[in-house]
Amino acid sequence: MKLIDYYKSVMKHIHLIIGLKTRNIPRLIKFYGSYKKYKHLTNSEEVNISDLYPCIDDDTPTTTFDAHYFYQGVWAFRKIKESEVKNHVDVGSEIRWIGLLSEITKVTFIDIRPFKTDLKDLIVKEGNILNMPFENNSVDSLSCLHVAEHIGLGRYGDRLDPEGTKNTCRELQRILAVDGNLYFSVPVGKQKTYFNAHRVHSPRTIIDYFKDLRLIELSGVTDSGQFMENIDINILEKSKYACGLFWFKKRKHKEK
Repeated sequence: MKLIDYYKSVMKHIHLIIGLKTRNIPRLIKFYGSYKKYKHLTNSEEVNISDLYPCIDDDTPTTTFDAHYFYQGVWAFRKIKESEVKNHVDVGSEIRWIGLLSEITKVTFIDIRPFKTDLKDLIVKEGNILNMPFENNSVDSLSCLHVAEHIGLGRYGDRLDPEGTKNTCRELQRILAVDGNLYFSVPVGKQKTYFNAHRVHSPRTIIDYFKDLRLIELSGVTDSGQFMENIDINILEKSKYACGLFWFKKRKHKEK
């Protein structure tokens, strides 16, 4: 990148940050007005200015949520529950979802950044998604939701690798048992890398990465946040930042 292009990129992000802070000024004024009014309404409750904890983004007409994480969690939870599997392995997915999942089946959770938990049916192990502690063809039920797009970008302290997503898919494919189920999601659409946040992949690229597996279902969340089961792959292909929900099975033998 030329120096002038780098300068323009830096200035663009500075202007964006300033703009966000400027838009917060009316909300902060409203917050301070509410604080003064609340102090006049109470005689028994002490509210010191040093204890203020401004939450200025929650006064919205509807409850906001991340459509990707909300729908992928519901979709995968339902699949795993219907399978009645006794043991499930997840790699790096959102931990609140993992906690809920451990209420219906025993879960082994693998992550580069392990955490401590007291849940009896949740086992947490430190592990690298590119070199997981499982034998070939050993995991009957496996999930990896909104994780692979980050691998190789260094965001979570991992090693830089332009083929991080592809190598992740190869490793998941390696450990999945014959006739086992893999529930997988990533941002999909027109291929692009947003360093060092994430990549967006074509859904056809993901299917090709798992070429030794059989695609059972492709569902998704559109750019507008709509959840669509058995979605037309072309809708996802033309998207900017949709979410592809892939259900794969490992073939009993390699099909030509």
